[in-house]
Amino acid sequence: MTPTKHPDDRPLAGVRIVEISSFVASPLCGLTLCQLGAEVIRIDPIGGAADIDRWPVTAAGESIYWTGLNRGKRSLALDLRSDAGRDIVQRLVAAPGGGVLVTNAGGRDWMSHETLSALRSDVITLELLGRHDGRPAVDYTVNAALGFPQITGPADYAGVVNHVLPAWDVAAGLHAALAVTAAVRRRELTGAGSRIVLPLEDVALATAGALGYLTEPQVNGTGRPATGNAVYGTYGTDFVTADGERFMIVALTSRHFRDLMALTGTEKLVAAVESALGADFGRESDRYEHREVLTGLFARWFRTHSADEVGTALGASSVLHERYRTFEQVVGSGDLAANPLFAELTQPRIGTYLAAAAPASYDGAHLHTGPAARLGADGREVLRAVLALGDAEIAELEQAGVVAI
Repeated sequence: MTPTKHPDDRPLAGVRIVEISSFVASPLCGLTLCQLGAEVIRIDPIGGAADIDRWPVTAAGESIYWTGLNRGKRSLALDLRSDAGRDIVQRLVAAPGGGVLVTNAGGRDWMSHETLSALRSDVITLELLGRHDGRPAVDYTVNAALGFPQITGPADYAGVVNHVLPAWDVAAGLHAALAVTAAVRRRELTGAGSRIVLPLEDVALATAGALGYLTEPQVNGTGRPATGNAVYGTYGTDFVTADGERFMIVALTSRHFRDLMALTGTEKLVAAVESALGADFGRESDRYEHREVLTGLFARWFRTHSADEVGTALGASSVLHERYRTFEQVVGSGDLAANPLFAELTQPRIGTYLAAAAPASYDGAHLHTGPAARLGADGREVLRAVLALGDAEIAELEQAGVVAI
């Protein structure tokens, strides 16, 4: 098959999305839809939303974060407090070829599903909330209330540890993109619009429930304990080498475990411990239950070998492993350039760097986007092409402060 490289080849070609958003989940939804071929018009208030200068930034203060999440989108800056600015939003959503709004700035009557469906009966709206009852929340507050910080970090640490990855924002953004795609498909089949509400809290709860974190207390009466860097329910942990490097090791199967014993020369010691404990290390549960004893046996081999020696030996085995690296080491390793997921992108105001495409490849090709536009840069083009406004009308809106170009 011909690789999918051109915008009109992409799965969502011909779909237009209006996005009014900030921070992570909603912009990530728009980026994902854009990578899949949708035309995404991000509308910001004049001067930018709250995330316009969010860190990380360049030495000149330009947001690496903002440009990363808004690659490939068209940018329109409007006075969203004015009737004229709100009218433009409504008309853009209702215009032919569109009919989809994605936002985390809900609770506004002028862009509610009811208001927009009166303009276009098959409109699709997706509203990202913090909590299911409409109260505000962000990734880190949702995570705090869910329980993960209580079991993250060293097993003997009495405090809580927040993870640095905004996991629920990321999951919510991807759930949002999936929900929009499903609603577009439903509209194609039935002609019906959709009002989609997606609370960040519910994304976190649904994920925790599916993975058993919330089921254990209900069924067994107890929750999951903190395990530090040990992998829950199987054998896996980190080891330090003679030169102070660290490796994460996971022996998920009996074969992995046998290879780990052979690698570390501990077959007889492990067999003796197995017999003394009355355990069966052919079972994941027993390997997990006695993980501390096993780790003590394996650790000596790691402590007496350099990282390069450990890496070479592990590479010749079936044991699942990776050396711990920093982001700087990942960038310096050459792995990005060797991966077709990445392509060079010249981002105005930021520089040239390797940017990731959509992770899935279609017919052998990853779906890349262009750079993020300057805030408001596409105002004239969008108003001309989508709303058929003339230059005089656009100039009047610009002079009145409704649109900034």
